[in-house]
This record gives sequence, C-alpha cells and structure tokens, in this order.
Amino acid sequence: MQHDAVTERRNNIAPIPFEADAPFLKIVGELPRELNGVLYRNGPNPQFESPGAHWFVGDGMLHAFHLENGRASYRNRWIRTPKWLAEHDAGRALFGGFGRKLPDAPKDLTDGGVANTNIIFHAGKLLALEEAHLPTEIEPGTLATRGYHNYQGRVAGSFTAHPKVDPVTGELVFFGYNAAGPLTPALSYGSIDASGRATRFERFEAPYASMVHDFIVTANHVLFPILPITGSMERAMSGRPPYAWEPDKGAYVGVMKRSGTAKDIVWFRGEACYVFHIMNAWEEDNRIVADVMQFEEAPLFPHPDGRPTDPDKSRARHCRWSFDLSGNTDRFQQTYLDDLTGEFPRIDDRRAGLKSRHGWYACANPKLPMFGALSGIVHVDGNGRRLGHYLLPAGDTISEPVFVERSKDAPEGDGWLLALVWRARENRSDLAVFNATDIEAGPAALVQLGHRVPDGFHGNWVGAA
Repeated sequence: MQHDAVTERRNNIAPIPFEADAPFLKIVGELPRELNGVLYRNGPNPQFESPGAHWFVGDGMLHAFHLENGRASYRNRWIRTPKWLAEHDAGRALFGGFGRKLPDAPKDLTDGGVANTNIIFHAGKLLALEEAHLPTEIEPGTLATRGYHNYQGRVAGSFTAHPKVDPVTGELVFFGYNAAGPLTPALSYGSIDASGRATRFERFEAPYASMVHDFIVTANHVLFPILPITGSMERAMSGRPPYAWEPDKGAYVGVMKRSGTAKDIVWFRGEACYVFHIMNAWEEDNRIVADVMQFEEAPLFPHPDGRPTDPDKSRARHCRWSFDLSGNTDRFQQTYLDDLTGEFPRIDDRRAGLKSRHGWYACANPKLPMFGALSGIVHVDGNGRRLGHYLLPAGDTISEPVFVERSKDAPEGDGWLLALVWRARENRSDLAVFNATDIEAGPAALVQLGHRVPDGFHGNWVGAA
C-alpha cells in the first residue's frame, strides 16, 4: 500500500504492511514487577487499499505486549477473517466500506467482517469484536485466528464491540444492532454466564434504525441509546450515505430491567446528541446515572444530503446522563461535566455498573490546532472533577488508557494505566505505563518499539493465570 511519507508523519492512521515478533524490547524506567500478563490492542490496518473506504473499516490487527517480571515482548498479527483470507488469496481489495463488495468481487463472497474494534477475555476465550458480526476467537499467545464463536449456536447476527462483564456475577451482557438485517431498527440483547454458556438471546424494535456503538449496564438495568446517526436502506440504494446525522429524530434511551424482558422497556427522550463510548453507570436513589463522552453533533458522518456536520460541535466531552425511574418524567437530563475534548473513557473494571470514584480518558490538547489528535490523559473522580491531567510533547498522540489493578483486592484505582503513544518525530510507538492515581508525574516506564502501532480503537489487559 503506497502512502505519502510526509502525510504519514503528520498522523498515525496509515497501516503497517507487516507482522512481527520482538522478543526483547528496550525499557526506559522500570516496569512494575506486579505487571504480569498481556495488553491486547485491536484496530484497523487495511491489508489492501480500497477506493473510498474509510480507514476505520480496515482489517483488524492485534498488537500484544507481554509483560513479565520487568521484561517486555511484542507480537502483531492480522485477524484472518473470511474477508482477509479472500483478499489475501486474490492479492487485492474485494470490499469497500461497511461490508460493501467491489464490482469485480466474486459473487459468492458475502462476509466483509473485519473484527477490528475491541478484544476481550471472557470464560477462558480471547475474542476479537466489531459490531456487525459474531466474535472471532483468537488463540492467546500466538494470536492465531480460530474463527467465529457462536456459543453453541445460541447467538446469531451482529454482536457489539462493547459487551459488559458484571464484576459480581462474571456474566457477559451484550447487544447487537441491525439485528433483522442491514439498516433495520431491530436490536438483539443477550447474556453469557461466567462459564461461557449463552443464557439469554432476544430481539426487539427500537424507535428507528440507529448506529448503536455502545450501551449501558448497571447492577439491575440495561439501557439502549438510540441516537440520530440513522441507518437508511433507501439512502444506501440511491447512492447516498447509508448512515447520516438526523438530529430531528431526537435521542431515545430504552431502560430495561435485567430481570425483565424487552416488552418492559421504558423509553426516555433527550436532546439530540451522539455517544460512541460510555465511561460507567450506576443506580442511585431510584435514578440511573451514566457518565458518557457526548458529542453535540456526530463526527465522521454527514447529513442525509451529504453536508458535513459542524466541526465545532463534533467533539466529545464528559457528560452525565440522569434517568428518573419513579415515573415523574420521560425526559433524561444531560449535563456536561467538563469542556475538555476527550474520548476512550475507562474505569477500574471491578466497578463496572457500580458507583465508581475513578475514571480516565484520552484528551486533546486545547492549545494545539489539531482536534483529532488525542494527546493526553485526564484522571477524574466520581463527579467528573479532574484529579490529574497529563499532556504529551507537541505532535505525539495517545490511545485509549487501560487500567490494571495492582492486585485483585487492591482499592479502586490502585494500579497502572497502560496506553500506546505515537512519537511523531521518530515515527514509532511506546507503551507508556503510568501510576493510575499520579498521571501528572508522567510515565513510570516506557516500553519502546522500533516501529509504530497505527491509531486503533480498544484493548484490554489479561493477567497471567
């Protein structure tokens, strides 16, 4: 894949054209000896350039950093989806964006899945996720692709890239949009118990067809945000944008008891907005409180007529949603907690769905002219108040920060943040290790790679068994 070297050095989006193993990485500082396990990170890395395809629909590539006893090694592998294998054999791109086949692709080729968004470990299985297909099972260590995992045939169709693991029960709660086919308003919802057995799977209709990237889970409730990045088969068939920003549709959030069924969903209304990622949510005095990264207008997607959205409003900020469960109102409240541009919120996952006192997210440097580049980390308390703020040198960018607890019984927030950093001047990446409650001190250790890890999406830590 040919790329202009100057453009590539201005950002870190272009793919890397290789798989590699680096058994001994240079470490600046000292890696904490308690950090024993693997950080897995997923993201788009197109095998072949495809005309008109956005970078974020590229083939998934896994990057794994193995940390043990103060040492570090690295491995990266493409996820060998049916699409990747077909294109590898053909020696060229066969799909455009969003699973769209190119005109000269073989007729019997139907699966354009890329498995490029997240990677989780649950019930002994390592699973690469994106939101339009089933999970793809990955072999830990080698990163070999094992194929789709459908839970003994009990789960079908789309499966979110953002399932939630209940820290008390070990249950994995998931959903899928476009559940009745592409650009349909149907959602699916289900759960997998701690042993990996599917215990529930059902479908229901949302108010309209929406791109539902993430959802909200508390101890006793599940919330489905239906926000106005809308899907339209009519638009797609006429050559217009399949997904577009339609704020007149308004924002809906469906609230369902985890012990109930889809028939019991209560729909709340709010101001038009878009949210890709949830930080955390919990129940409090007959209310549900959810902390999210909210955009006033959706980025990346145009209006139905192709006009772009307003870039000044297409930035996410830490926002609190509040739902009154006592039946007094069907409106939910939306209150910004900070004016800083940020994305990729994370918590200490042992508090998922429970009230939490610590959160972190990647932020943009307000003094730099490039909104799109996330160049720092913010540490906040349970009310969104900043506890710490760290900015990288100008030009460098950072990925999602992943929290790792010091030990299973350590207090909430006691541990480290792991984040990949792109060093613009050297055009390579570091794995930065921060003390999670003292990010202003800067990284306690840097694991240095000889090449760059392109911008990606999500990752998770899997501790040594």
